[in-house]
Amino acid sequence: MEEKRKAALLLGEASVGKLMFHFAVPSIIAMLVGSIYNIVDQFFIGHYVGILGNSATNVAFPLTTCCLALALMFGIGGASAFNLAMGRGDRELAPHYVGVSLTALLTSGVLLGLVTLMFMDPMLRLFGAPADVMPYAREYVSITALGFPALILTTGGGHLMRADGSPQMTMLCSISGAAINVVLDGLFVAVFGMGMKGAALATILGQLFSAGQVIWYFSCRFRTVPLKKEHLRPDFAKLGKVTSLGAAICFNQLTFLLVQVVMNNSLRHYGALSVYGPSIPLAAVGIVMKVNQLFFGIIIGIGQASQPIVSYNYGAQKYDRVRKAFRIAFTAGAVISVVTFALFQLFPRQLLGLFGDGSEAYFECGEKFFRIFLLLVFTIFTQPIISSYFTSVGKPIKGIFLSLTRQVLFLVPLMVILPLIWGFDGLLWASLVADGASCLVALLMAAHEFRGMRRLEASGHGGVEADA
Repeated sequence: MEEKRKAALLLGEASVGKLMFHFAVPSIIAMLVGSIYNIVDQFFIGHYVGILGNSATNVAFPLTTCCLALALMFGIGGASAFNLAMGRGDRELAPHYVGVSLTALLTSGVLLGLVTLMFMDPMLRLFGAPADVMPYAREYVSITALGFPALILTTGGGHLMRADGSPQMTMLCSISGAAINVVLDGLFVAVFGMGMKGAALATILGQLFSAGQVIWYFSCRFRTVPLKKEHLRPDFAKLGKVTSLGAAICFNQLTFLLVQVVMNNSLRHYGALSVYGPSIPLAAVGIVMKVNQLFFGIIIGIGQASQPIVSYNYGAQKYDRVRKAFRIAFTAGAVISVVTFALFQLFPRQLLGLFGDGSEAYFECGEKFFRIFLLLVFTIFTQPIISSYFTSVGKPIKGIFLSLTRQVLFLVPLMVILPLIWGFDGLLWASLVADGASCLVALLMAAHEFRGMRRLEASGHGGVEADA
């Protein structure tokens, strides 16, 4: 019991900088390793299957985004509810949030896998698959869909383990599964020549191993408060709290899904009218966006590292510690974003070349998207980190709104309108306006939030504000 009490008090008393480092390193590694599943498949498919195989993984990627949306909603939502309850000292209620989250993670994974298998072809066509890419996408998704429950449980369970004060275990689960994926990808694709089927099998076997570790942890090692079987029973009131707190990050992922669908269909349509054709843009932009996902995974990892610190101290009314955790996350995100901008501008061809050869048109297309579409990549860290903050302090409406700004309010309409004027190149310039506008909105909302926090302190009111 003393060890459990220390784990809870750590969030409220230890150095915020040391806590951020303690949570950030495993969190970032876990997010990067999660992205590596797709990157590794892309690497082996690009070298041993070709451009059509790479196009297929791009078409299938919205399904991975669906998995992440569910995992983050129940994982981060459950973690935030758990830490807020612990910060208030409600040790009896806190484990119920973890239990209902675990049940929701596994159930949603099973349902998504079944829906995908039942409606695979219509979904792949919706995601922009041309006729020559469809067989590759179908072969890949028919296997990876079987691993959706394991993927969702591992990703969401990792956030719950982090809330329990075990970020290293989250990292271990991710790394072990990714290592298995890398080894089996090389064996199945490069050695046995199994193509798309081999890459898919390697992916789900790694995911199943990671999911087994997550199940073991919550069965035997959960440490902050006792976790019992009755905590796993469905409770719609508690699930509603979890869902509301995780809705912002879920909507953020769903907006990525919307962008992917609009982007893929626009690439297919306007690509066919350009010198590139319909398949080259799908393959090249798929690489660009997945490389960008590695960067974005670091940013999300930083935001998630601040979540237990911000949630606990906000619940405990230690607002100085809340502000300090946010400042550290924001500064780290800015530094990473500037470095990423330099890499994308200076070495786009080299980054594309890591994933196999292609025609000059393929490299030209990819370079344009790195240098123009992602020109303001140094600004987009603001949205996920500030949105994560609102989720952590129990203000999901603000988090949801912020998660919708870049993709839904700005980027998707611009991707529809600008190509009508400039054709294929209109897709490239849509991101510039969207990134700049969403960054401005995020900064204004953060400034308003912290002014309100200082007024709260000055008035002597210690309660936790609800969404305004």
